Amino acid sequence: QVQLQESGPDLVKPSQMLSLTCTVSGGSITTSFYAWTWFRQAPGKDREFVAAISWITTVYEDSVKGRFTLSRDNDKNAVHLQMNNVIPEDTAIYYCAAKQDSYDLRSGYGYWGQGTQVTVSS
Repeated sequence: QVQLQESGPDLVKPSQMLSLTCTVSGGSITTSFYAWTWFRQAPGKDREFVAAISWITTVYEDSVKGRFTLSRDNDKNAVHLQMNNVIPEDTAIYYCAAKQDSYDLRSGYGYWGQGTQVTVSS
């Protein structure tokens, strides 16, 4: 059974950097899935797309472009989201997810983690 587990710091100050990790068990990121993504959900808001990576491309939501970097770590069977120069508006629960098809990288994910809280506050 495939399981995804997010981890990372839960409190950072504005302009700082943090890295979130999505660790996969029960499957291989190199052979089991085509695309990986991070979504986030801020208090009182809908879950929104942040970034996605496939074997061909990486895409980012406009508000994080240039600040966030999504990468795969094949040796650790994990996916990382590095978040630079964070702002209070980045405060949310962050979820990683995976899928096996090559359609729209912004939707259609069937495997989800439980989420990890990120709070950006001074």
